[in-house]
Amino acid sequence: MKLWEGVPLDSTVIATTLCSLAVVWVLYHVVAQREERAVDFHVEPPEPCKPGWRGKTLDQPSIKVSGSTAIQCYAPATGQLVGQVNPTTPDGIDRVIGKASQAQTAWAQTTFGQRRLVLRTLLKFLLDNQEPIARAACLDSGKTRVDALFGEILVTAEKLKWTISDNGEKALRSERRPTNFLMFYKHNEVRYEPLGVVGACVSWNYPFHNLIGPIISALFSGNAIVVKSSEQTAWSSTYFANIVRSALSACGHNPDLVHAISCWPQTAAYFSSHPGLSHLTFIGSRPVAHEVAKSAAKALTPLCIELGGKDAAIVLDHPNGKLEHPNEMVRVTSILMRGVFQSAGQNCIGIERIIAMPQAYSRLKGLLRERVKLLRIGNDLDDGLDDSPIDMGAMISASSFGRLEELINEAVAQGATLVTGGHRHDHPKYPKGHYFEPTMLTDVTPTMRIAREELFAPVCVMMQAENVEEAIAIANNSSYGLGCSVFGPVSSSSAKAQLAKVAREVKSGMVAVNDFAVFYAVQLPFGGTKGSGYGRFAGEEGLRSLCNVKSVCVDRWPKMLTTQIPAKLDYPMDNAAWPMGQGVVELGYGESWKRRLQGIYKMI
Repeated sequence: MKLWEGVPLDSTVIATTLCSLAVVWVLYHVVAQREERAVDFHVEPPEPCKPGWRGKTLDQPSIKVSGSTAIQCYAPATGQLVGQVNPTTPDGIDRVIGKASQAQTAWAQTTFGQRRLVLRTLLKFLLDNQEPIARAACLDSGKTRVDALFGEILVTAEKLKWTISDNGEKALRSERRPTNFLMFYKHNEVRYEPLGVVGACVSWNYPFHNLIGPIISALFSGNAIVVKSSEQTAWSSTYFANIVRSALSACGHNPDLVHAISCWPQTAAYFSSHPGLSHLTFIGSRPVAHEVAKSAAKALTPLCIELGGKDAAIVLDHPNGKLEHPNEMVRVTSILMRGVFQSAGQNCIGIERIIAMPQAYSRLKGLLRERVKLLRIGNDLDDGLDDSPIDMGAMISASSFGRLEELINEAVAQGATLVTGGHRHDHPKYPKGHYFEPTMLTDVTPTMRIAREELFAPVCVMMQAENVEEAIAIANNSSYGLGCSVFGPVSSSSAKAQLAKVAREVKSGMVAVNDFAVFYAVQLPFGGTKGSGYGRFAGEEGLRSLCNVKSVCVDRWPKMLTTQIPAKLDYPMDNAAWPMGQGVVELGYGESWKRRLQGIYKMI
C-alpha cells in the first residue's frame, strides 16, 4: 500500500510524520503562549504563617474585644491571638467600591490573553507558596494542612487552570445564534460583557478558596470585585487578597480591581444594598441569606446564593439483595470518612447523612465504627511536638456545641444508637481550642431532628433504607438540596439502572456517582435547589452569570437588504393593515406551504 506514488506507507513514515506534527504543535503553543508566561512576584507571609510561631493564648477566645470595635483574630485550634483587623465602615465601603469602579473601566478593555497572564501569575505563586497559604488557612479556621491542601489549594488551582485554558475564553466568546425565515437577512449573536463592580459575601469554612474563587471569575470576565469575608477569618483574608493585588501589580494592572473587607453585621447590610454593585454572590447560612436578599432587593442587585445542605450519601445493594463485592465497601468507607470528617464536618457539600440499604448498612456500620474511633484530633501546626499525625482539626468556634449535644441526646432518646463521641472535647494540650469529638450515630430515622437539620460538624449519621425507592425518599425528605453521592455496583444493567434512577430522581443541584463531590473538582456549575439557594458559580454558567448577556442583531447585507415597513402597515395605517399583517405572520410561520402561499396572497 502507498500513501502516494513513490512513498511507501510503513511504520517509519507514520512515526516520523507523527513526531513532526508533535514538534510543530509544541513549538506553536510555546510561541503562542510566550506572552502569557507567569510573572514572578513576592508577598511576605505574616509572622504567624512561619513555622515555629508561638502567639499569646487568649483566656476567653472570641472575635470581639471588650471596649473596642476591632475584630480579634485567633487560632480556633489553640486560642492563640494572630492579630486584629479594623472593621470597614460605610464610608470605607463607598471608597473601595469607588476605587474598584475606576479601575474596572480600563480592565474591561483588556484582552483574554492579558487576563490569562494575571491568572497564570497567580497560579504559579499558589504552587510556589503552598505551605504559607495552607498555614494561614489552618490558623484562621482550625483545619489540618491536608484539608487545606485539598479543600483550599487543589480546588483553587483547578479553577485557575480551567479558566486559563480555552474553557474560560470559550465561555465568554460571542456566540452566533440562528435566525428565521422572515429575518433571514439578519446576523444574530449573544455577547457576554462585564457588569462593572461585583461583590461577594463569603463564609469562613474555606477562607482561601471561598475568597479567591469569586475573584478569579470576576477578573476573567472583565469585572472588578469587592469581597466581604467573614469576621471569623478576617486576618487571613487580608493576606490572601494582598496576594491577588500583588499579582495584578506585577502584571502592570491596577490592584484596586480587587478589595477584601471585613465588617460587623450591622454594616454588612450597607454593603449588600450598595448601588455600586452589579451582582452579589453570597455563601453562608439561610437566616443570613434572607437578610441579604432583602437588602440586595433595594438596589435590584442580582444574587447567586449558596446556603449549604443536608447532603446524603446513598449506598445501594445489588438488585439481587446481596453485596456482590464486599471489599468494595472498604473503598466506599474511605470516601465516606473524608466526606463526613473533612474540615471537622464544616463543609457545605459534606456528607451529613449516610443512607444505606440493608446489606451495605450492616457492612458499613462495622467498618465506620472502627475508623471513627481511631480519629486523632488536635493542632496540625504544632511543629514542636513529635505526635502522630492529626486527622481532624478544630471547629471555628464553640458556639454550636450546645445545639449539637442537644440534637445528639434527643436522637438517642428517640431510639438512635450513639456509637462514639457526642460531646465537646477538652483537649489536654489545647484547652482553649474548639474541639468536638468525632461522632457516629446509627439507627437514625427521618423524623429525628438530627436527620433534618444541617449540623456542619464531625457527626456521622447512619440511616437504613429497605430499597432504592425508600433511599431516594429519605434523601429528598429535606428542605435542602445542594449535593448528593450515590454508591452501588455496576456489574449488570439492572445495577447501573439503580444508580441512574437515584441520580435522576434525587432533588439536588449536583450528584456524584460512586464518588464524592467530584463535580467541584472539574468545574461543573456549583449550586443547589430548594433551601440550598439558587444560581450557580463555577463552570461556564458561573462566568456568564457575572456578565451582561447582550443580544445583538445586525444586517447581513446592509447595502442590499434592510428592514422596510410595508406601506399598508406604515403609520398612519389604513384598513388593509390587518390582512396585510396576517399575511406576514402566515408567510413566516405557516405550518404548510399552502398556508404560506395564503399569507403571500393576503400580503398582495
